[in-house]
Amino acid sequence: MRRWAEPLAWAVAALAIFWGLPDRLALATHISVLALFALSLHVLTGLGGILSLGQAVFFGLGAYTAGKLAQAGWDEPLSGLLAAALVGGVAGGLAGGVLARLRGLPALMVTLGLGLLLHEAALRLPGLTGGEDGLPSLTIAPLFGTFAFDLWGRTAYWYGVALLALGFWGVKRLEAAPFGLSLRALHDNPVRMQALGMSIAARVRGAYLIAGALAGVAGGLLTQTTQFVSAEVFSFHRSADILVMLILGGIGRRYGALLGPLLYAILRDFLADWHPAYWGAGLGVALMAIVLLAPKGLLGLRFPGQ
Repeated sequence: MRRWAEPLAWAVAALAIFWGLPDRLALATHISVLALFALSLHVLTGLGGILSLGQAVFFGLGAYTAGKLAQAGWDEPLSGLLAAALVGGVAGGLAGGVLARLRGLPALMVTLGLGLLLHEAALRLPGLTGGEDGLPSLTIAPLFGTFAFDLWGRTAYWYGVALLALGFWGVKRLEAAPFGLSLRALHDNPVRMQALGMSIAARVRGAYLIAGALAGVAGGLLTQTTQFVSAEVFSFHRSADILVMLILGGIGRRYGALLGPLLYAILRDFLADWHPAYWGAGLGVALMAIVLLAPKGLLGLRFPGQ
């Protein structure tokens, strides 16, 4: 593919959605949030083969960082997002330092426990997090001091698309960099990697740091575009849903982190409109059918030999 073809396809798709589906810009922005979140898990699970059930920890920390800053009057969106990435990345690096010593199910259980712990803490600390009510009616300043977040979601849409494109490009560069290649090696054969004298712990810490920063950006973006954050951002189903989306799209493939959230969000939106009471059952049946027909994800149908 020519170098300009991919950016051109992104621009055409973004413009087509903007002009063709003006009533669905909020959904498209939410898909951008989910895809950024899925990209963060792709760095861990898709590249490094590191399973996690606690990715919502970094997502929630980013969301609350942006929310608390806005509540305190620091409502400039880009610096708020940078702070969310910083907090998510630092938390990821610290968690990676502990989790690098664990393998398999123990590591999975620790990530699950960490997520449950922060969810409970967010509910029990109303003075800090707003408790069950969260932080409502946050004010976010216009982007670049010019583009205000409007009721139609136009600014939020372009903000989300731009951040997703930037995150996608960053992960693409990471995959081609020596660190990304070493994560692939860790995924394929950790024993051989250790025998070659490479530090597995350093790569796990680095993967968590990058994944934490990306998840923090996704969380901060959610807060800024909805102008609301609650303890739900730490909940277990956030971590489980994003893993399901990654599997749906095709685990280990960068575009799978884009395709999975896209399909999942559209399915959920369509089924919720179709039947508000039984949409969850419909979604479950649809997901089972997709996984049975495409066990390697949707991209596995396009590249069955990989």
